[in-house]
Amino acid sequence: MKQSLQLRMGQQLSMTPQLQQAIKLLQLSSLDLHLEIQQTLYANPLLELAEEIEPEPEETSNEQLANEIADNGDTPGEWSKEIPNELPVDAQWDDIYPAAPAASAAAPSSDNRDFESYHSVTESLQDHLLWQLNLTPMSDLDRLIATTIIDNIDDTGFLETSVEELWQPLAQSLSNENLDPLSIETSNSEISNDEEGLALEEVFAVLHRIQQFDPPGIAALDLGDCLLIQLKQLSPETPYINEARLLCEKYLDLVAERNFQLLIRKTGCEQDTIEAAIQLIQTLSPRPGDCIDSGNADYVVPDASVQKIHGHWLVTLNGDIAPRLCINQEYARLVQRADNSKDNTFLRDNLQEARWFLRSLESRNDTLLRVSRCIVEMQQEFLERGPEAMKPLVLADVAEQLELHESTISRVTTQKYLDTPRGIFELKYFFSSHVNTAAGGECSSTAIRAMLKRMIADEPTIKPLSDSKLATMLQEEGIQVARRTVAKYRESINIPSSSDRKRFKQSL
Repeated sequence: MKQSLQLRMGQQLSMTPQLQQAIKLLQLSSLDLHLEIQQTLYANPLLELAEEIEPEPEETSNEQLANEIADNGDTPGEWSKEIPNELPVDAQWDDIYPAAPAASAAAPSSDNRDFESYHSVTESLQDHLLWQLNLTPMSDLDRLIATTIIDNIDDTGFLETSVEELWQPLAQSLSNENLDPLSIETSNSEISNDEEGLALEEVFAVLHRIQQFDPPGIAALDLGDCLLIQLKQLSPETPYINEARLLCEKYLDLVAERNFQLLIRKTGCEQDTIEAAIQLIQTLSPRPGDCIDSGNADYVVPDASVQKIHGHWLVTLNGDIAPRLCINQEYARLVQRADNSKDNTFLRDNLQEARWFLRSLESRNDTLLRVSRCIVEMQQEFLERGPEAMKPLVLADVAEQLELHESTISRVTTQKYLDTPRGIFELKYFFSSHVNTAAGGECSSTAIRAMLKRMIADEPTIKPLSDSKLATMLQEEGIQVARRTVAKYRESINIPSSSDRKRFKQSL
């Protein structure tokens, strides 16, 4: 094979560090962007916050200082007096030094922070249970078992692991450590003498002790156990408590189905008694752990907002989501082009990186604004009339109009939120698939879901609409959709089937 030289011309996109940084900033959410800016500020001395640049205060002249002293009634001579060596026994402080002005003493502090809210610690469910465990007298072995049980309780208050699965590693660890259980003082239980280890009954005894903690129903094995624990903590004189216990122990599935005929036949009780017992069960909490708030609320900060001004929808970026940055001019003036020293090279490299970072931020904001304006322009009917007027939209439509790549549109619409008069929505919300209409057009899946909500909300209580009936009603409005598609959309908005809706409405 003969070697030869060939000249070829072509275009290729190279992933330069500047392009990688711009893509990274483009796909960051507002919270991640704020964190990235803070890290860059710490790493690059050439960057600084624009808010930190404040005009220097003017020097106070001697005449102004004299006027302020005269207004306050104080003179330097009065405060420069030395305390006499001999003072009367009944001498007061005000006799030697003048009292402070009342206005300055009562002046409020400029920093009115609520330190309790700043330094408050959110209590989790496990912390709440461990606090009660520390107040409960127990032996060392029982306290070890109780701690293991509390660690296996989920946020809803149920025990994630079965008692047998908790007992096996505890018994194995005690036998490996050659711990004699009989040497440990136990409470309300006894350890098996047949073998050196932990008895299963000991774990059940400690579990029953924890189930008496607050909130009621904690550490339950299942829903029926949770309801029974709460019923046991009620007064025995509570009306219909015995019937409620019977329903929770044996017929909880029938209670969920609202099958009163079968409940009357199996329990032998009248329908009024069963309904009263079910009302008592409804007062209980099926998720006892939810009453302990274990986390702070997450608030969504919109990246852009849209308002209708003089008949036109105007999109503006939220300038508060990220601090304003600028280049430190004092350090920038120290950079010399011809100097190749170590310090000058460090300043020159950081100056270039600072300019790239500011350019990437500007490009991110410009792209976000362009995409938001394009989405608002295409979805004006949604802003005017609501979700039923949502138009089908895909990433390719916006990319074609803005002459950008679909991956860029995908990055800029992920975890970015738009504040509209109808609420705050993620930019991804405005993109949806479509269904053909009888007139040859297209209808958005978001609009179909809104129509289903409206139809189901207006359905008769005695005879709810089935999926087939809903599909027929949609076809009458010109939307060609199958029954399976209606069922898929109904399940996506968490609406039960017609039979479940009928049972629920009959029980109200």
